[in-house]
Amino acid sequence: MANGKFITLEGGEGAGKSTQAKLLVQALEGFGVCVLPTREPGGAPAAEEIRNFLVNGPVDRWTPASEALLLFAARLEHMENTIRPALTSGRWVVSDRFADSTMAYQGYGHRLGVDWIANLHRLTLGDFSPDLTIILDIPPEAGLARASQRSDSEDRYERMDPAFHQRLRDGFLEIARRNSKRCAVVDATLDINKIHDWIRTLIHKRLGVAAK
Repeated sequence: MANGKFITLEGGEGAGKSTQAKLLVQALEGFGVCVLPTREPGGAPAAEEIRNFLVNGPVDRWTPASEALLLFAARLEHMENTIRPALTSGRWVVSDRFADSTMAYQGYGHRLGVDWIANLHRLTLGDFSPDLTIILDIPPEAGLARASQRSDSEDRYERMDPAFHQRLRDGFLEIARRNSKRCAVVDATLDINKIHDWIRTLIHKRLGVAAK
């Protein structure tokens, strides 16, 4: 049995990742693809426990290095217990965030640096990476305005200063530039349905599946 494909959706706060991930899963299932939706931080029991420490509480709850270590601990649990078994069984996996978020949030946003995060990635995940990463790009002020309308209490990162969010956006765009074969950027200010249509077209071009 051939391994499944691993697709990740990335972007800053309020970019619409969760919405587009759900729509993508529905579209792939409509084409007959067996899909596992998941998220980060989280996606496995121990990883979900770590998530609570990261997305709640004071903005300065962790040092940037501690945050990155916690995120990769959660990611390793996610990888070993959820992602890898699904892919090996032939299922596709669609994840709302993955390793690029740590590079953008901690590497760029918190200024730990690209090399620091890349070395940590190699130590925990080796050379593993998604088959396709969709980066939803939105100006920070627009994304934060959207995020403020949610009833979600997991707002620790939303409360970080505007300069952090600008570095975050710049980081995601730099990640896309450095990894153009894997990443694609979509304008997240577009209508939800237009974004979904764009993603379906991308899935067809990059992965050969005409998602309905």
